[in-house]
Amino acid sequence: IVGAGRADLHARNRGIAMTAFEPTRVAAQAALDRFLPHAGRQYAEQRSFDFGPDRRDNISVLSPYIRHRIISEQEVVAAVLRAHSPANAEKFVQEVFWRTYWKGWLQQRPAVWHNYLAELEYFKTQTIDGVATACDGETGIECFDHWVHELQSTGYLHNHARMWFASIWIFTLRLPWQLGADFFLRHLADGDPASNTLSWRWVAGLQTIGKHYVASADNIERYTGGRFAKPRLAHHAEPLPALAHPDPVAIVPIRQPQPGRYALLLTEEDMYPLHVLPAGVKIAGVASIGSRQPCAPNIAEFKRAALQNACNEISVNFGVAAKSIENWNAQDLADWAKECGVTDILTAEAPVGFVAPCLKQLALNLVNHGVHLHLFRRRWDELCWPHARKGFFGFKEKIPSIISDLKLL
Repeated sequence: IVGAGRADLHARNRGIAMTAFEPTRVAAQAALDRFLPHAGRQYAEQRSFDFGPDRRDNISVLSPYIRHRIISEQEVVAAVLRAHSPANAEKFVQEVFWRTYWKGWLQQRPAVWHNYLAELEYFKTQTIDGVATACDGETGIECFDHWVHELQSTGYLHNHARMWFASIWIFTLRLPWQLGADFFLRHLADGDPASNTLSWRWVAGLQTIGKHYVASADNIERYTGGRFAKPRLAHHAEPLPALAHPDPVAIVPIRQPQPGRYALLLTEEDMYPLHVLPAGVKIAGVASIGSRQPCAPNIAEFKRAALQNACNEISVNFGVAAKSIENWNAQDLADWAKECGVTDILTAEAPVGFVAPCLKQLALNLVNHGVHLHLFRRRWDELCWPHARKGFFGFKEKIPSIISDLKLL
């Protein structure tokens, strides 16, 4: 990912590496192969250290690929368990499952997402001192300002730095967490509605109610290898006032698509469903459709290129035509389906977020054109999501049985 403008200048001035996430499945697989030797005990011992953007060998940096399912959670866990024993790989495997846990939790409480969006729109109408300074990385808090420019330039931050950043935003700068979550979602190559929103809520004390995360200057100094002078931070802060979580709603079953010919539609939520298509499905054509998530230009370009590359690769695999569709227009999609000689479009289910309501509306509109949109759910999600009703530790107990059901060992 190549940054531009002011963020680019700041990065050069501060010596930040201009990290590129090559938007291809080949690059995702190569990144996984590079990380595999380090995914066991080394990862468990060193994962909390943020050595800077030019040294990421202690972590996988696979999240931009996993987030868009250019490479899947299941593939990653299977590869790691082939290379390491379950005991040695436990910490990394759990990190992969965390992303799934967040999605499953939000899938059962969509009101949390809708409330966040409503609150965000409210705060965007307000003039709040300090927001622009924070987003420009000019607070005078050295580590925080560095992370602003690193994020804008590279599309990535170490997970520990994300926690420190969110804590400083909420408890030291005393800014609305919703605006910070939006800042991340726009600039992270791996930003997704569930992981991002719920992680910010966790730092604020809203997710695990009453339990918040307050960044420590000593902690930042230690886990960044002394790269930053000790910042002056809020030492004592109360968690934000929290409402009780809404009761979880049942996850709606998805009817398995019948065998037949379909046009395959790729979205930013699932760019490479090639190996998990329902039995009996034959692909008559493949198309990618534009991103619905608001994001910075470099992240938008990463998504666009990744979708294009996935679409082209799948078209070659099936020997069918590829098409890029920018707008979520039912007429355009109906015309494409008919070009493929079908009246049925197949796409992977999108979790709660920006894409899911668009798919729902699209399905309704396509019927008026004599075309039907069919969703399918990955087996991984089907097995994992129902267990995300409460906290992660209860979910974690189910991981061995999920691994067994998926035959990953």
